[in-house]
Amino acid sequence: MERISWNQYFMAQSQLLSLRSTCTRLMVGATVVRDKRIIAGGYNGSVSGGDHCVDKGCYVVDNHCIRTIHAEINALLQCAKFGVPTEGAEIYVTHFPCVHCSKALIQAGIKKVYYDTDYKNHPYALELFEQAGIEVEQVELDEVVLDRNYQEKLQLTTDLLRRLEEVEVDHEQLIEMIEKTRKLYTPTKP
Repeated sequence: MERISWNQYFMAQSQLLSLRSTCTRLMVGATVVRDKRIIAGGYNGSVSGGDHCVDKGCYVVDNHCIRTIHAEINALLQCAKFGVPTEGAEIYVTHFPCVHCSKALIQAGIKKVYYDTDYKNHPYALELFEQAGIEVEQVELDEVVLDRNYQEKLQLTTDLLRRLEEVEVDHEQLIEMIEKTRKLYTPTKP
């Protein structure tokens, strides 16, 4: 069995962290890594003990939810809280960082930013990263690597569709099932 790459491993960690998000607008996760070791993680959500967007709704001002602390900031704050230096570390984020998070990452000494999904990639954030000499790389998570039974599921589905075709299931229904199957087995980004 082939092991997944480090980039896929750390991006998968960020995706897993995003599942803890309490933001109803966008679920984001971030993993801070140094020397191939996870030193912190964060997801976007409210202040500890405060109201959460999932419970009270978003508190939107100027098209931004001010109730939410971004995943990158939560990860950096975790490092600060426990005295873990971030100088020279890397960060894996599910979505491209906003301008404010980009500035915080630069100030924290992050040397490389990996992100999965483009999200309002602000030109000023890219400019800031370039000025600071921080490399930015898109690493799309291949979710197939996380499913050890992917090939078997795909083969079973293909076999079932062939059997349905053989027993002459309504052509329109069969086409609809094939389209649903393609969508299910084709990775998509939000």
